[in-house]
Amino acid sequence: MKDRLEQIEERYEQIQKELMDPNIVNDIEHMTSLSKEQSSLEETVTLFREYKEIESTIEDLKEMVKEEEDQDVVEMAKEELDELKHKLPKIEEKLHVLLIPKDPNDQKNVIVEIRGAAGGNEANIFAGDLFRMYSKYAETQKWKLEINNAEEGDAGGFTQIEFTVSGDSVYSYLKYESGSHRVQRVPQTESQGRVHTSTATVLVLPEAEDIELELSMSDVRVDTFRSSGAGGQSVNTTDSAVRLTHEPTGLVVSCQDGKSQHENKASALRILKARLYDKMLQEKMDKEGEERRSKIGTGDRSEKIRTYNYPQNRITDHRIGYTIQQLDRVMEGKLDPIIEALYNEEIKRKLSTENK
Repeated sequence: MKDRLEQIEERYEQIQKELMDPNIVNDIEHMTSLSKEQSSLEETVTLFREYKEIESTIEDLKEMVKEEEDQDVVEMAKEELDELKHKLPKIEEKLHVLLIPKDPNDQKNVIVEIRGAAGGNEANIFAGDLFRMYSKYAETQKWKLEINNAEEGDAGGFTQIEFTVSGDSVYSYLKYESGSHRVQRVPQTESQGRVHTSTATVLVLPEAEDIELELSMSDVRVDTFRSSGAGGQSVNTTDSAVRLTHEPTGLVVSCQDGKSQHENKASALRILKARLYDKMLQEKMDKEGEERRSKIGTGDRSEKIRTYNYPQNRITDHRIGYTIQQLDRVMEGKLDPIIEALYNEEIKRKLSTENK
């Protein structure tokens, strides 16, 4: 472990020197890349330096206990030694976690798609509830949320809504949300008070950067059409909505919520790139089976990941068997307990994989 940490510290110091070179301001892309790398290493390096300092202090205190004649000083040294010996394993444990290979997408913005699935109007209403939940959560994190495309349901909610969430390390928090979300509650239209089960699907994609994915526009067919509201009612008299078809893969993306055709095309391209990037990542993970096994969930839209039970105010994440009686709080955007539980389980699995 120490060898790896020494290498990381060495790399951190090398980056610092490069960033101090006055010529780097002429290469913004390289400077940005180095700054991101430095930021990703900072926590590990700071903790490792603290670890080394404690180790050094422990050695000094041991010498003091051996050689010091003043018994009061010896007792104080022993107390401090005992305290530091208990502190060291905790720091070591944190360093083990920090050395686990990070998901390269954790720092990225995301594109989220929510669809009403089984359950007709109630599924669409639930899709709207999930969108509101993520919107509230984004607010608490001080992230920016921007709707790219929304198709409203006849009774409320959405048959489909796509939006971008931008901010600090968004993907690291929302990556666990992909899959089928199930709701159990009495619909407003139910006269006999029976509980119905409906589902909505969520797909979370890391936003792709141009350096990671080459997209040839000659492979993309661009169609324009008039944007419309719920039930097909026209809300725009110009062909501002854009549909992109990636002909080699058959992927189709539509955007109609921007103010202009140019804005909708730019949003559609971001979504298309994210979907192609996700496809590339899924294929890579299928080849690297170990990484797929250590992940929480497959990211597959059909995988049932969570149940929201309204009569019992209960929410259960089936992937890790985690249940809390705080559904009302979660739907108001208080997602932290669930995300933290999922993160801790993934760390546990990765540590288990590393130790094999």
